[in-house]
Amino acid sequence: MFSRYLLPLISLAGFLFALYTVAAGNEPVPVAEPVAMPAQAPFETFIAGAGLVEAKSENIAVGTPLSGVVKRLLVKVGDRVKLGQVLFELDDREFLAEERVRRAAVAKARAGVVQAEASVRDVATLLRLAESVDDRRAISVEELERRRNALAIAKAALEGARAQVEQAEAELNTTLTTLERLKIRAPVPGEALQVNVHVGEFAAAGVLAAPLILLGNLEELHIRVDIDENDAWRFRRDANAVAFLRGNAAFRTDLTLAWVEPYIVPKRSLTGDSTERVDTRVLQVLYSFDPAKLPVYVGQQMDVFIEAPDLNHAGILTGRPADRAP
Repeated sequence: MFSRYLLPLISLAGFLFALYTVAAGNEPVPVAEPVAMPAQAPFETFIAGAGLVEAKSENIAVGTPLSGVVKRLLVKVGDRVKLGQVLFELDDREFLAEERVRRAAVAKARAGVVQAEASVRDVATLLRLAESVDDRRAISVEELERRRNALAIAKAALEGARAQVEQAEAELNTTLTTLERLKIRAPVPGEALQVNVHVGEFAAAGVLAAPLILLGNLEELHIRVDIDENDAWRFRRDANAVAFLRGNAAFRTDLTLAWVEPYIVPKRSLTGDSTERVDTRVLQVLYSFDPAKLPVYVGQQMDVFIEAPDLNHAGILTGRPADRAP
């Protein structure tokens, strides 16, 4: 008799569980509190953009013109470097051996010039003796012409020997230039922001995913702001701009326009927000600020707000966009 009611009871229990699941699923999910309150724009109408802190000189990725194993590393992260200071050196043993061969070739070529000059003097002396004979019967015309031709040949050999010296010296200079290129120097004065190469590692030439050494002038910092192309027409060069530290809106600073890059470029994702469109193009504007006013580092993101005309009025009366970059 109990088995008679077992199946209906199981069905009823399943029905009640389904009702509970549906009811529980309809309850609103509580909104998670943000880790840090986002910054609020200080302007009534504005353009918002993500900014990236970079050095005044821009972030310079130092590479090497030649591939090779690092022999010496002369800089570390945080070091201040001067223009032309050696940052690291590549293995130069092969080219040092080549230099010795080139120097020997130069010495040999110069000895050839000395020999050719002596030959010219010898042939010239014989020609003068032949030409000084008053009695033409003592020397034939053929012999006289042979000595003149011998002098011309000796002079040509001298010119060839001098050309060999120039060639040998040029080859030596090529090797010396290569040796100099194995010493990677700082292209600008600044500070070493990253050092991604070590002694004994192979440094490859060309464009790398991570620079061997990253340099920048930190005396003054810039913020590179991406302005969406849909808002580019609202941007004005003389507009007020403010930057807030990402994650702590209590830190803010006024910005001064440095320059505008007037070419619209594809946007590189800075925020990682899933709502960012990969097909978005942006106008890049650079602002300067005093790094002493904010505890920021190169590569850090900031929230930037730029005062802008109202969407419903800006540019409508004049029938043209707002001020654009030169």
